[in-house]
Amino acid sequence: MTKDEMNEQLLQQVNSLTATVDSLNATIAAQTQLIAQLNQTIQELKEQLNKNSKNSSKPPSSDGLKKPAPKSLRKSSGKKVGAQNGHPGTNLAVTTAPDETIKHMPSACEGCPHYKMCKGTACISEKRHVIDAVVTVNVTEHQVLEIPICMLHGGTRKGEFPSDVKASVQYGENLQALSVALNTVGAVSIKRTHEILSGVFNIPIATGTISNMVKRCADGLCDIVEKIKQKMQASALGHFDETGTRVDKKLWWVHNASNCDYTYLDISPKRGFKGMEQCGVLTEFHGIAMHDCWASYWNYPEVTHAVCCAHLLRELTGITENHPEQKWASAFIDLLLEMKKVKDKAVAKGNESLSYYYSHKFDKQYDELIEQARKENPLPETTEKKRGRKKKGKILALVERLANYKASVCLFIKNFEVPFDNNQAERDIRMIKVKTKVSGCFRTEEGARDYLKIMSYIGTAHKQGYNAYEAIKNAISGNPDFIFG
Repeated sequence: MTKDEMNEQLLQQVNSLTATVDSLNATIAAQTQLIAQLNQTIQELKEQLNKNSKNSSKPPSSDGLKKPAPKSLRKSSGKKVGAQNGHPGTNLAVTTAPDETIKHMPSACEGCPHYKMCKGTACISEKRHVIDAVVTVNVTEHQVLEIPICMLHGGTRKGEFPSDVKASVQYGENLQALSVALNTVGAVSIKRTHEILSGVFNIPIATGTISNMVKRCADGLCDIVEKIKQKMQASALGHFDETGTRVDKKLWWVHNASNCDYTYLDISPKRGFKGMEQCGVLTEFHGIAMHDCWASYWNYPEVTHAVCCAHLLRELTGITENHPEQKWASAFIDLLLEMKKVKDKAVAKGNESLSYYYSHKFDKQYDELIEQARKENPLPETTEKKRGRKKKGKILALVERLANYKASVCLFIKNFEVPFDNNQAERDIRMIKVKTKVSGCFRTEEGARDYLKIMSYIGTAHKQGYNAYEAIKNAISGNPDFIFG
C-alpha cells in the first residue's frame, strides 16, 4: 500500500469518526434539552401538588379531605388568647317571666305525713331555667259574613276576604318564610326541607309547594334587586369576584358586586369580560373596584382599580414554600404586612394619610424588591428564533404584575377608604359554594337566578341590620323595600 493510499484511508477514518462524534454530540444535546424539559415539568407538577388554598388562588373547596394546616401571616400581638377585656360577649339568659314553674322537694320527704305542711313553708334555695322552643301550629279561619237585608241602605251586604287570603286552604307567611329561609340561607334541598317541616309541624307540605314558595318570593324581589344593582353601580367602592357553579350539568359563573352596604349576585354562562358585561355592574361603575388580578377587570379603564393583597400574599407564600431560593418573595410578604400595620395604626389615630416618611420608605422598598426579583429571575436565553414574547414562567409573571400594577397594589395606603383585601366579595359569594356542595347543582337557569335574587336581597338586608327570616317574611308580605328604611 502506497503512502497516498494510506493517507486516504486514514482521512476516511477520521471523517467517519468526526461524523460519529457530531452525531453523538447532537444526540447528547437533544437529550440534555429533553432532560431540562422533563425537569421543568417535574418541578411544575411538584409545585402543582403543593398548591392549596393557603398558598395560591385555589378555593378552599379544592383542598378535599387533605386540609392544609393553617398558616397565618399575622404576627403575635402579645395579647392573651380569647376575648379581651371590655368585650360585650353573648350568653344564655332569661329575659322574660317563666311560662311554667316546677318545684322540687327533697326526695327523702316523699311519703312523710307532714309533707304538705313542709311544702307550704318551704323556701326557694336555688333556681335553674330550661329554655326550649315549643312548636305549635296555628290555624286561622276567615269567615265572610253576609247581611241579608241592610237596615240603612237595603239590599244584601257581604264581607270580603283580606287580599292575602286567596285560597280555601293556604300556608301562612311564617311557614312560607321558614321554608324559603331553609332552602336558600340554610342551603337545604327542597326534599330535605319537606322532610324537616313535615316532621316538625306534622303538616304534609309538598316539595312542589316549597318550590313554588321560593319562586313567588324571588318574583316579588325583581324590583328591589334591580334597585340594589343600581346602588352598586353608583357606589364609590365595590368588591368584585366570580365563582363557578353547575346549572343543568354545565359550568356557569356567578358574578358578585358588593360592598359593606349592598350585595348583588348575577349568573352568566361566561366567565371574565363577557360575563361581566352581561351582569352589567362594571359597565356603569366609575368608583374604586377591588378585585384580584384576573385580566378581564383591566378592560374597564374608567374604573380606579385596587388589587387584593390577600391574593398576592397567597401567591408569594406559594413561592417561598416551593422555591426557598427566592429571597425576594418573603421580603415582599413582610413589606405588604408592614404597610398594612402602619396604615391600621394611622387609622386608629384618626389620620387620613400616611406620613411622608412611610410613603417614601414603602415606595423605595417596593421598587428595590422588584429589581431584586428581576435579577433573581432573568428571562431564559434561547437560541431558537420564535415569534412572540418569551415565556416568563409564573414567578417572573408575578413580578411583572407587581411592577405593572404597583399603583393598584399600594392604593390601600394612598386612600384609607380602600381595604387591604377583597374579603368582602369572598364572604358574599361563599354561600354559592356551600349551596353547590350541598345540592350538587341548579336544575335550571331560572332556579339559579331565583336563588341569587333572594341571596342578593338577604345579603343586603343583613348589612342593613335585619336578619334573614325577618327580611324574607317582609318580602313574602309584599314589603321588601323596608330594608332601605
